[in-house]
Amino acid sequence: MTAPASSARPVRILVTGGAGFIGSHYVRTLLGPEGPGDVEVTVLDKLTYAGNPANLDEVRGHPGFAFVRGDICDPELVGGLMAEHDQVVHFAAESHVDRSIDGGAEFVRTNVVGTHTLVDAAHRAGVSTFVHISTDEVYGSIDEGSWPETHPLEPNSPYSSAKASSDLIALSYHRTHGLDVRVTRCSNNYGHHHFPEKVIPLFVTQLLDGRKVPLYGDGGNVRDWLHIDDHVQGIELVRAKGRAGEIYNIGGGTELSNKELTGLLLEACGADWDTSVEYVEDRKGHDRRYSVDCTKIREELGYEPRKSFEQGLAETVQWYRDNRDWWEPLKQRAALG
Repeated sequence: MTAPASSARPVRILVTGGAGFIGSHYVRTLLGPEGPGDVEVTVLDKLTYAGNPANLDEVRGHPGFAFVRGDICDPELVGGLMAEHDQVVHFAAESHVDRSIDGGAEFVRTNVVGTHTLVDAAHRAGVSTFVHISTDEVYGSIDEGSWPETHPLEPNSPYSSAKASSDLIALSYHRTHGLDVRVTRCSNNYGHHHFPEKVIPLFVTQLLDGRKVPLYGDGGNVRDWLHIDDHVQGIELVRAKGRAGEIYNIGGGTELSNKELTGLLLEACGADWDTSVEYVEDRKGHDRRYSVDCTKIREELGYEPRKSFEQGLAETVQWYRDNRDWWEPLKQRAALG
């Protein structure tokens, strides 16, 4: 990812949702020693429950960093920021499926209306590149094989439906107005700084506290796991070298059933299956299996996952062991276990 510094003016990048799990790691990477070295970054984040200012402490003193607290659905704010930036990398989204099942309105507002507000302002301001971060969940569920980027969208939850809608809105601005929109669709992410409502950080923090973990249904739902380092690598390849109007799948290459994943987490945390696992009623409309075909990003942009799942999981568990001061207050505020 490292590139020689340029003598020209730095590229000004607006990162939405940059205080969240993936967005903050992208910002830390861009402004870190392995970053491109020719960028300035402004984070726009509303700081909802999943946005954590502490995620940006590492770069807060960087001369190329700025932070704006605000809503991507605010046209005046967004329009002003677009006029000051060259590129956008759009992470901001409501993303937890369970929350979308309980109430989808906020998902439509943030993911659909917010994305439209951003791409419309980007078009009007003449932004050069707009990278829209999406998910493999827009494809639905697949029993065997893997989805190419050309597969029809068949989302099944309010969350994935809102994300699919945001993909289509973003791409429509490329086809209608010529805006350079690039879409990424990733598999399930894991790693450090992950808000403890998603399965890996939830299970790890529960097990470290000697508590039970909830396993949906029969535990047979299958996901492909992507370490956050590899996801950020893929996003940056798309920003730097991707093509306008194109979609790129980004996967990790490790498919596990939830039951298999639970077993690995129990082992990593020194916990016992019989006393630590509680089977619970399955999620409504629970997709059985996700799997993305990453041929396109590998062949076009040279993407290759670098971190083995074994190494990534061990590092993740250790991070949560070492950073209770980060996750304990979050769980208390959100009443997560």
